[in-house]
Amino acid sequence: MSVGTTAPGRAQISSRTLRTDRWWVQPVVTVAVLVAFIIYATIRAFWNGDYYAAPYLSPFYSPCLATNCVPGTGEVHIVGGWWALSPALLVLIFPLGFRLTCYYYRKAYYRGFWASPPACAVAEPHGKYTGERRVPLVLNNAHRYFFYIGLIFNVILSYDAILAFRNAEGAWGHAGVGTLVLVANAVLLWLYSLSCHSCRHVIGGRLTHFSKHPVRYRAWTLVSKLNTRHMLFAWASLFGVALADLYVALVASGTIADLSFF
Repeated sequence: MSVGTTAPGRAQISSRTLRTDRWWVQPVVTVAVLVAFIIYATIRAFWNGDYYAAPYLSPFYSPCLATNCVPGTGEVHIVGGWWALSPALLVLIFPLGFRLTCYYYRKAYYRGFWASPPACAVAEPHGKYTGERRVPLVLNNAHRYFFYIGLIFNVILSYDAILAFRNAEGAWGHAGVGTLVLVANAVLLWLYSLSCHSCRHVIGGRLTHFSKHPVRYRAWTLVSKLNTRHMLFAWASLFGVALADLYVALVASGTIADLSFF
């Protein structure tokens, strides 16, 4: 029995779409932004330098787990001297996994890179649809686990933001542009994580009676409100983490000087 666009009674339209607006703009912009971020993040991941300007540590290199990290970036070096590559390569795999498997980003790059479909009411060029049942897309089912790991990184980056209130000598009472940048980055990452669909499910997805769990219901209500802006937080946090790394790199390289408020 034919279903979908081949079902009996469906209009036979030869055009790819009847939309007259510029529907292709959004997927093109999505591809351009994501490609730019991938290029920048890849360069910075292999750069292995200009990632620490006391007291600011780039989020791309936090936590710095290898013994080849520059002094001052932390004391927890669980990876020994055998690791000769950039310490960022030990870190970025987890935030990358979280974003790659994110429900919103899956929609964005499916449409942008694979045209599956490129936009609403626009036919896709693929002859068949297999969903996310095969490698590599079946790995997207690990999103909830990347979500848990992502929360750990959020705590670490929040701690880095707190440390940014110290000066280069370690005394508290400092605040500069870098402090604001790292605080904003941590806030945006928390908003992105808390608005995540998996977070909403963890808090209230398995409850049968909300009346028996008033605290979780209130939390679920708050997360649900954040969830409606998940796309906004996804993009804002992506720009935020890149700008935070860029700012630290510029300060660490001596290109600019950090402006201190006090």
